[in-house]
Amino acid sequence: MANDQAMLTTPLTALHEELGARMVPFAGYSMPVQYPAGIKQEHLHTREGAGLFDVSHMGQVWLSGEGIAEALEAMVPSDLVGLGMHRQRYGLFTNEDGGVLDDLMISRHEDGFYLVVNAACKAEDIAHLRAGLPASVTLTEMTDRALIALQGPKAEEALAKLQPEVRKMKFMDNWPMTLLDSPAIISRSGYTGEDGYEISVPAEVAETLARRLLEDEHVEPVGLGARDSLRLEAGLCLYGHDITTRTTPVEASLGWAIGKARRLGGEREGGFPGAQRVLQQMRDSAPEQKRVGLVAEGKAPVREGAVLYAEGGDEPIGEVTSGNFAASVGAPIAMGYVRADLAEKGTTVEADVRGKRRSMTVSSMPFLRPGYQR
Repeated sequence: MANDQAMLTTPLTALHEELGARMVPFAGYSMPVQYPAGIKQEHLHTREGAGLFDVSHMGQVWLSGEGIAEALEAMVPSDLVGLGMHRQRYGLFTNEDGGVLDDLMISRHEDGFYLVVNAACKAEDIAHLRAGLPASVTLTEMTDRALIALQGPKAEEALAKLQPEVRKMKFMDNWPMTLLDSPAIISRSGYTGEDGYEISVPAEVAETLARRLLEDEHVEPVGLGARDSLRLEAGLCLYGHDITTRTTPVEASLGWAIGKARRLGGEREGGFPGAQRVLQQMRDSAPEQKRVGLVAEGKAPVREGAVLYAEGGDEPIGEVTSGNFAASVGAPIAMGYVRADLAEKGTTVEADVRGKRRSMTVSSMPFLRPGYQR
C-alpha cells in the first residue's frame, strides 16, 4: 500500500519502510500502523521510554491579521481572547446544533494563531475556517512542514540533547525555537497521556530529526495502532468515533473545553455555533447521554459498535465508541455513551458481544494517571 499512487505520503515514508513498518491507508495517507516490535510492545515502550510518532498527515494552519482571537473565538467554545502568549488550548468546532465538527489544538503567538486539525477532517476544517473568518484574517495551510510527536517519560531527555530549551517548557506551552538550525514550533503536549512534545519542522528536516531522535537508546518508532491504544487509556477522544456531529461537548464530557468566559454567566457567554443548546445542557445538567469510561470483565476487548444495556435490561441504553485491551491497565477498557442516569461511576451495564452479554463497569477517565509536565 505504501507504493500505491493514490495514497499521499509524508516526509518520513521512506524511513518508515526502512524501519520495517507495516503501512496502511489512513485519512488518504500511507501510514505506519506498527513496526516489527508490535503494537503491544510499542505501547508499553511509550509508557516507559519514548515513542516517536509521525503525525505529518494532520493539518497545520497559520492564521494572521487583525482581530484573529475574536474571529476564531466566534467559531469555537474556547476562551481565545484570554489565551496567553505561547500557550495552547484544546478546542472544538461546533455546528449550529451544538454537535462537534472536529477537535483541534490552538496556540497563540505574537504574529498569529497556530492550529493543528485532524487529518480526516483537514479539508473540511480549512473550508469551514475560510467560510467563517473575516477578510481581515489570512489563512495559510502549512503544507511544507512535517509534524513529529515524541511521547513518554524519556521524551524530554531525548529532545533536550538537540534543543536544551525544551526542558523549561510546561504542559501546553507552544514555543517557536530553532531545532537543527531550522525554525520549529514545539508544543509540550500530545495524545498519549504521557509527557512529551509535538514538533513542527520544515519537511526537508523531518527525516534528519527523526534519525537523530532515534539514535537515543530510549526512543523507538511507534505506529498508529499503539497511538490509538495509548489515547484510549488516556481517555482521549477520537473524532468520528467518540465525538461526532451527533454529540455535543456536554454529552461528550468535554465541558472543561468550554472556556470559563464562554460559559453561563461568563463575560463573553456563548457566541459560538450551537451555544444555545450547549449552554442549556450545562444549565440543566441533564443531557440525554454521557460519554463514560468502561471496564469489562475477562480479557477479551469489547469493540466499537457494541450495544449497551442496563444490567438485566432489554432496551438499549448506549453504545461503545472505542474499545481495546489496555496493555498498561491490564484489562479490556472502552469509551462509550450511556443514558445519563446510568453514567455514575461504579454502575454496571452489559454489552452485547456477538449475541452474548458482557458485564462492564462505568469507570472514571483517564484509566491511568497522566504523566503531563505541569
